[in-house]
Amino acid sequence: MSHIEMENLKKTYDHQQNVLDGINLEISEGEFFVLVGPSGSGKSTLLRMIAGLEEISGGLLKMNGNVVNHLRPKERNLSMVFQNYALYPHLTVEQNILFGLHARKVSKSEQKKRLMETAEMMGLGDLLKRKPKQLSGGQRQRVALARAVVSQAPICLMDEPLSNLDAKLRAHMRMEIKRLQQQLGLTLVYVTHDQVEAMTMGDRIMVLHDGEIQQVGDPITLYNEPANLFVASFIGSPKINLTRAKVQDNQLYITDELKIPLRDTFLPKKELIVGIRAEHIQHATDETATHELEVITVEHLGNETSITFSVGNDYWTAKWIGQWQLKAGDKVKVSLTEEYLSFFDPVTEELIQPARVHAKEDEVVAI
Repeated sequence: MSHIEMENLKKTYDHQQNVLDGINLEISEGEFFVLVGPSGSGKSTLLRMIAGLEEISGGLLKMNGNVVNHLRPKERNLSMVFQNYALYPHLTVEQNILFGLHARKVSKSEQKKRLMETAEMMGLGDLLKRKPKQLSGGQRQRVALARAVVSQAPICLMDEPLSNLDAKLRAHMRMEIKRLQQQLGLTLVYVTHDQVEAMTMGDRIMVLHDGEIQQVGDPITLYNEPANLFVASFIGSPKINLTRAKVQDNQLYITDELKIPLRDTFLPKKELIVGIRAEHIQHATDETATHELEVITVEHLGNETSITFSVGNDYWTAKWIGQWQLKAGDKVKVSLTEEYLSFFDPVTEELIQPARVHAKEDEVVAI
């Protein structure tokens, strides 16, 4: 079992600044769990507390049911991959991979066996005699991953391991890390500030902000039913369109001219914040159009087009499949209907009601 529990976990510095405040969380065996949030949210601090590299100020940290607050890092039976790879420049790839096993006095025969298995798995067989300076960024990252894999520790911690790689290599390494985690059955705790990494890799995601948990759930739940405005804005690319609106006579007034009928939605407040995802601003024909919006900018992405519209004092972005030949100033007919809208409290910023429709019928795949 490689089960991690946190009970009211806290971290303070100088008994004043709360970096993490009352973290309650369970991570299941074999789970790919992602900690995501902006810089300074406390995610790397939490990871280092799990590793034993940061002292726990309060609460309990358990692994497999046992309290480990007092245990040193080497006694916690876990491996860690750092953002800067942390390779020894004077050692070869082989020596870097085996460094931890050598320190734990694993037999030479067992070291060799694990090295060959891991090198083949990671595609490092031809690089074992090279030094880190002779490797590319992606190769160094694979060496750091190999060092974690060869330890055969059931828990692996990763602190923004892909942030130093270019976009193409990051996409490839995301797939490789996910494949390795599934193949080895690791309990993997992964820290990132990149919500795309979080959405594409995690079985579950915890969103942190200012040291407090905002929401924990699977990627689709966080996208479709964000607990508050912070989660709604942080999860999703492009980010959700948000604007203030008023309810009057069963009409939702985005602006004086732009209003949306509320036929099936009861809202307890007269003023609120409305959110709509980019894919839910739909192009419409003369027969199906509900509104006409003015184009501000157009971004051509090849297989899809990102269009920014002027909506009162705000800008809304739509994402449409295909190559749309539009330009700034064009008036475009769209369909904006209540079932695609999410509603938030303007004071507490908590979700009042999520969008009732999350995808078109032809976009839903049942397996």
